[in-house]
Amino acid sequence: MKRSVRVALAAGIAFVAGQIPALAGWEPVRPVEFIVPAGTGGGADQMARTIQGIVTKHNLMKQPLVVINKSGGAGGEGFLDVKASAGNPHKIIITLSNLFTTPLATGIPFNWKDLTPVAMLALDEFVLWVNAEKPYTTAKDYIDAVKQAGGTLKMGGTGSKQEDQIITVAMEKATGAKFTYIPYKGGGEVAVQLVGNHIDSTVNNPIEAVAQWRGGKVRPLCVFDDKPMGYDEPITDGKAWKDIPTCKSQGLDIEYLMLRGIFMSPRATKDQIEYYVDLFKKVRETPEWQDFMKTGAFNTTFMTGADYAKWVETEEKRHELLMKEAGFLASN
Repeated sequence: MKRSVRVALAAGIAFVAGQIPALAGWEPVRPVEFIVPAGTGGGADQMARTIQGIVTKHNLMKQPLVVINKSGGAGGEGFLDVKASAGNPHKIIITLSNLFTTPLATGIPFNWKDLTPVAMLALDEFVLWVNAEKPYTTAKDYIDAVKQAGGTLKMGGTGSKQEDQIITVAMEKATGAKFTYIPYKGGGEVAVQLVGNHIDSTVNNPIEAVAQWRGGKVRPLCVFDDKPMGYDEPITDGKAWKDIPTCKSQGLDIEYLMLRGIFMSPRATKDQIEYYVDLFKKVRETPEWQDFMKTGAFNTTFMTGADYAKWVETEEKRHELLMKEAGFLASN
């Protein structure tokens, strides 16, 4: 073949190739199950349903995103379901600290490494709440009352040997006070119990108690972080999230933040992971998501890839230590 013919042929091939659109990456071909390893009304459930609404409203997926609560066994039901769905990219799960606490407390055959990390969407705060009818206005006021009550005051929380009870035990160790801990299925139920005066306090996440705070039914005493929350929009009576003091400044030297992140089933491919990373980046750009972050006073840290996996690994080690100190590790 003459050189001129070869050049012309190569140019023709290049031209044709330029007219063929690049092969699209992977995308769902059937509805995607969005597993929530917790009950309805809690922080994870609210975030999942907010995401579902955003995805639907902005047509971010061609297939439906279906939220399914699997709270049995402190969320173990949800984690084991996704673990058993290896190779199924149509199942994702939103995680909270029970990603670590449930296997450590129960000994179920599950570890976060059984799943495929996708993205950290945010970190969630914990706040010490009391019923607004009660006289306590500072953490010290309340802890003094707990000490005087001799273990009869009730702390309500989500699950047994989970993050709420870890914080409760940490408060007991730090102050010498004793609580009666009452476990419930989700943060929504916990908030209702506090409003009804069936319990005396909670450490609910902001999103789980903001409606009750706005309605004047509950009172925040302090936040378990090293700095105040950075949101200055008033919620009620001119008070904003930033006005809640840190527990450390109130004499409770305890810090605890919780993961709100996404994982996929095992053996997910690079294209499948990239699809969901891109999806959640689009979700984060919407005004609805930004409003949700503000309403729930979230720390908006976002991570993917190796950074996310490294963060999760570090948190697993921290939770193992916390669980050991609280006496919550499953016996072998």
